[in-house]
Amino acid sequence: MTKQATATPQSSAVLGWREWLELPELGIKQIKAKIDTGARSSSLHAYDIQCETVDGQKWVNFKVHPHQHNDGDPVNCRAPVKDYRQVTDSGGHRSMRYVIETTISLGGELLTAEITLADRSDMLFRMLLGRTAMNGRYLVNPASSYCLGKPTATMTTSST
Repeated sequence: MTKQATATPQSSAVLGWREWLELPELGIKQIKAKIDTGARSSSLHAYDIQCETVDGQKWVNFKVHPHQHNDGDPVNCRAPVKDYRQVTDSGGHRSMRYVIETTISLGGELLTAEITLADRSDMLFRMLLGRTAMNGRYLVNPASSYCLGKPTATMTTSST
């Protein structure tokens, strides 16, 4: 007996291999993300990560440079800690990372996703959108880019 492929709803939006998105709860208006079906979890470049406990709730404070090739204009972020877990990167290296849950705006659709905080300063993209966040919502066309829209005219970044 052969397995049948699971059908995907015909209304699924198509993503390119890279897309612009917003993290409104973190104050990040636009960030270029690599759409990575090989990565289970989503990851955000964060630095100066500091954890604190307020009224029994753990919070993480961190900074983000949302624009590629530009370390100016950092965004100060704060979010409740959902978890602190071991994550294995694409090179097989394991590290402990804070995990937050936040809203992502992608092509006008809002979704909630877990995001790990990591030093991605040596990576081309400041954010990876992993398959768990996309599951059942999107199809990915690796031959396309920015299928859901481009940045606004006020945004100044270099293209990749």
